[in-house]
Amino acid sequence: MNLLPHEGMMLTHEICQGLSEIPSHIDVLICPPFTHITQCSLIIENNESPLLIGAQNCHDSHEGAYTGEISPLMLASMGVDYVIIGHSERRTLFQESNQFIARKCHSALKVGLTPIVCIGETLEQRNEGNVQAVIKDQLDPILQHDSIVQAILDGSIVFAYEPVWAIGTGLAASPQQAEEVHSFVRSVLQVTLGEYSSMIDIIYGGSVKPDNAKDFFVQSNIDGALIGGASLKAESFLAIAKSA
Repeated sequence: MNLLPHEGMMLTHEICQGLSEIPSHIDVLICPPFTHITQCSLIIENNESPLLIGAQNCHDSHEGAYTGEISPLMLASMGVDYVIIGHSERRTLFQESNQFIARKCHSALKVGLTPIVCIGETLEQRNEGNVQAVIKDQLDPILQHDSIVQAILDGSIVFAYEPVWAIGTGLAASPQQAEEVHSFVRSVLQVTLGEYSSMIDIIYGGSVKPDNAKDFFVQSNIDGALIGGASLKAESFLAIAKSA
C-alpha cells in the first residue's frame, strides 16, 4: 500500500525505460495497487515495454456480494497476467487460511491468471524446527485439489518462499537457508507434478536488495525474487533485475 497513482505511473515509466539493459529472457513483473493498474498498463503500452503486470491480491469468487473485494475475473478483464496470493501479510493480518488461499489459486487459474503463491514460516516456527511441516501444510491444499493440479499442468503457477521473519525487517535468510527450503518445495511438487515440477518457478522474497540478489540467484532452485521495499525505487529494482 505505497505510492499514489501518479507516483506509480512515474515509477513504471522509469522501470520501462531501464528494461532496455535487461536481457529479454528475464521476466520482469510489477504488481501495483488496484487503483494504479489501468494507468500503469497504459504506461507499459505507450513504452512498448515487455514489462508484465500483476495484482497484489484477489478474492476466491468471480462475482457476488463481497463489497470492497476484487475478483480474478475482474483482473483478467483488465489485462492483468499475474496475481499474488497468500502473501504473509494476508495470512497474518487478515487471517487467510491455507484452504482459502487454495480456493483463490483455483479461481485465478480458471480465468487464465498465473498465481504467485506465497509460502513461509515465522521465526518461532523456524526456531521450533517446524519449517518443512509448515511449508507442506501450506502446499497440500493446493496440490491435493485435482482441478488446480490440472490447471497448473495446462498453464502456469509460481511459488514464492518468503520467510515471515524476513519481510520488511531488513533481515534476509541466508542464500543457503533459502536454497534448502526451495529444494524442499521442489521435492513436494515433484510428488504431485512429476517431471513438470522442474518447470515451476520458485522465487525468494524477504529483504532482497541489489547487494544480496546475486547470492540468491546463483542457487540451483531459486528462480527469481519477489521484491518488497527495494521495488519502490526504479534504480534498486532494475539493479536486482540485472543481477538475474
